[in-house]
Amino acid sequence: MANRILLVDDSREFVATLKLFLEHKGFEVAGAYDGAQGLQRVKEQIPDLIILDVMMPKLDGWSTLTRLQSDEATAQIPVLMLTVLGESRSVKISYDLGCTWFYSKPIADLEDLFLVVRRILETTHAGQDEDDRPRANGQAGGLINNKEDSNE
Repeated sequence: MANRILLVDDSREFVATLKLFLEHKGFEVAGAYDGAQGLQRVKEQIPDLIILDVMMPKLDGWSTLTRLQSDEATAQIPVLMLTVLGESRSVKISYDLGCTWFYSKPIADLEDLFLVVRRILETTHAGQDEDDRPRANGQAGGLINNKEDSNE
């Protein structure tokens, strides 16, 4: 079963480009365009990784990450933060809030980002069977693939 990635970024063009690239690499990818929509998607289906932009309307990435970390059902989901705010203060805030990795935009090399994604997934899911991963309702077990999410 392919790893599920939730990509949350307010740039529809960026989401479409990265979604296509990651799907070509064998991942199942759902998109969301702000933090509030991202949190709703997580409730519908727990992803194996969230790629989360910092600067977004409605609910920014840091607020979204804070909500994810405060919920027992989602606190263990690895989060890769993306932003054009590459200064050390932004990096520190992201790590202090609980992100797994920080990656600066613009992304010059998608293959490099792919290596980071793959490494995060390898280290966070090492030793876990598919049936041991959390479900959307917080119980262990496999997830149902919602094909509606992949048509964005």
